[in-house]
Amino acid sequence: MSRRLLLLTIALLMFPQLAQTLYSPALADLAGRFALPPGAASQAMSLYLFGFAAGVALWGWLADRIGRRPALLGGLAVFALAACGGLLASTFGQVLLAQALAALGAATASVVTQTVLRDHLQGPALAQAFSWIGMALALSPAIGLALGTLLVATHGYAGVQAGLLLIALLLMLGCTSGLHESRPANVGHTPLLPLLRQLLCDRWIWSQALLVMAFNVAMYSWYALGPFVFERLHWPLAWFGASGALLALGSALGAWGNGRLLRAGACATTRIQLAAGLVLAGGLLAVLLHDRPALVVAMVPVVTGFGLAIPNVLGQALCGYPHCLGSAGALFGLLYYLLIGVAMAVVGALQLLAPTLIACGLLALWLQRPRAVVA
Repeated sequence: MSRRLLLLTIALLMFPQLAQTLYSPALADLAGRFALPPGAASQAMSLYLFGFAAGVALWGWLADRIGRRPALLGGLAVFALAACGGLLASTFGQVLLAQALAALGAATASVVTQTVLRDHLQGPALAQAFSWIGMALALSPAIGLALGTLLVATHGYAGVQAGLLLIALLLMLGCTSGLHESRPANVGHTPLLPLLRQLLCDRWIWSQALLVMAFNVAMYSWYALGPFVFERLHWPLAWFGASGALLALGSALGAWGNGRLLRAGACATTRIQLAAGLVLAGGLLAVLLHDRPALVVAMVPVVTGFGLAIPNVLGQALCGYPHCLGSAGALFGLLYYLLIGVAMAVVGALQLLAPTLIACGLLALWLQRPRAVVA
């Protein structure tokens, strides 16, 4: 894989998370524009997950049917149209529809780009590529929040929509000029329903989906529960915002460590076990630092574990489905996004950070015990 193509895939994989975090600072301006309570404005963000899950299934399937390049360009075009719709929206209902369509389109940058990587790379080379990508993804929340805050301060909600539209158009230009079709000639039109039944009966797929869920829930539990911890203890919310930089550094450290361990010859199981141990250590540290400003320190090993584990899990998850990577990636993504959504609903209801981290670490360790790995 050329360096230019790798940079394009990194930009594409950063896009969904960047779009979501860039939109977040606009919620207050959105509430003021349509005279809404904060809870109603946040519906726009909650719709993102459901639209994204549907998009993962749609574009992954289309990547096998019509090709990787058309699926990417089609999804980005849907996102661009949704951003235009958001700019022209005159009611809050239209804003919600635009946000759902934007998430549907943005999903192509995740599932199809991963499929492109799997077309070009396998085994250790694929894990190494995911390591570099993990380091870039670690920066996405910090970049998105900073850029979104700047756009809201200067142009409000409309500035954010215009910024998202510009980014989508630039990515479309990059895909048009720098992305060649990589769908293998022997990829068939695999029917989704039989493939779904096969995946749901595959213990290996379930173990990988649960691993993705465990590490994502561990990391995002801070973003879901942290603000309420700061509010309850009357700590400045600016401290919570500043924690994003520390967590991005920890995630980048995990991705860098994954590359070092890969070059040292450590197997994927060992790297994921180490990551699970870091999440568990973070949970135990959160117990010790409960109700103290240094609580954010407990999240550093958690996000380091996330950056260490996710490249390995994603790199090996679909090793048994080379004949239908797009469709299998679509259904696999849909499965783990639904698992993450259900788990985060439970986390939000319980409002318990340390037990959540401990449970995620223990689940990941249990899934990686030798007898649990089934091909």
